[in-house]
Amino acid sequence: MSLLMNYTDQRFVEIAQKVFQEQFKRDPKLETELDERRKRLMYEDVVYNISYLMTAVHFSDGKIFEGYAAWIYELLCNLMKDLDRDRIMEHMNDHYRILSEILNDYSEALLTEEELNKAADYLNRAIAVTEKAVTKVTLSSDFQEGKHYNVRKTYLDALLNNQTREAHRVITEAKEQGAALVEIYEEVLAKVMIEVGNLWHKSIITIDKEHYITSVTQSVMAGFYDEIFSQPRKSKRILSCAVGSELHEVGVRMLSDMFEYRGWDSFYLGAALPAASILQAINEHQPEIVAFSVTMPLYLQELEQTVKAVKEKYPEVKIAVGGQAFNNTDKLWEKWEIDYYSTTAAALVNWAEQEVH
Repeated sequence: MSLLMNYTDQRFVEIAQKVFQEQFKRDPKLETELDERRKRLMYEDVVYNISYLMTAVHFSDGKIFEGYAAWIYELLCNLMKDLDRDRIMEHMNDHYRILSEILNDYSEALLTEEELNKAADYLNRAIAVTEKAVTKVTLSSDFQEGKHYNVRKTYLDALLNNQTREAHRVITEAKEQGAALVEIYEEVLAKVMIEVGNLWHKSIITIDKEHYITSVTQSVMAGFYDEIFSQPRKSKRILSCAVGSELHEVGVRMLSDMFEYRGWDSFYLGAALPAASILQAINEHQPEIVAFSVTMPLYLQELEQTVKAVKEKYPEVKIAVGGQAFNNTDKLWEKWEIDYYSTTAAALVNWAEQEVH
């Protein structure tokens, strides 16, 4: 028996059964997400949810149920790590809406009109609390340091809540208030994408959420293209890409945009290119610098082989590398025949401006 089961009034048990059945009826995905043990505990917890709601109604104290809603949400996030915070929020808020509907059907036998109104109000408050809790995650110290923290936190919150328009608005407003393109790229977008990767590694968000955030960030970056491509040209060229089957390419795309903004002609190849194709692209575009990015450590060996191939065939081309994959290495880049290792796109741009005249 669940430790959360403490309410045995038969009327509430009947309501719990109806809520439980209706939730599966409206959300077929639950059948595959919950095994038999989870289904049993879910039913028992529905009874417990009702008991907390009735306690709040009895005392006319909505904070009782608000606090409970926040607590049960975090508990479920810890117990069901195979589901992301969005999915658990969706599950709980569907539950609160269904409960409100079914309580209304039982109103004459169970609640007065005044009590029913209180219950509906407290359930709506629980929905709001749960929606807000989605973004209440522990963020890394690196994410919290540096300029424009409020902007990147607000931007990340919008993305975690699937608020695409709000995410775009946050960046547009930051730009209108004077934040430079380089600052927005480095201090907001880049740091948010790194933090999103951290949240995925911790199973706080799922891969589909990461892909959604990546897609929105790419569309946000596209909004700067008029400004980026209107800058005077310098007759300098850089070729950039993510190596092999590396799919985390937003960082290297940001790098290319920042070089374009500084007047370079950038040839951004994306990801998943074999070394032969990269060599062919170098021959075609004749860049002064080739920049490689790698996010996942399992692609470091492939990057090393690509660097060797480029250096062997084009020794005059300067090679720069970077990416999170190097963070947990013993300065691996120092063992390779490269010209520059960079932790930020801005640092690489500044180095390149000095090296290429």
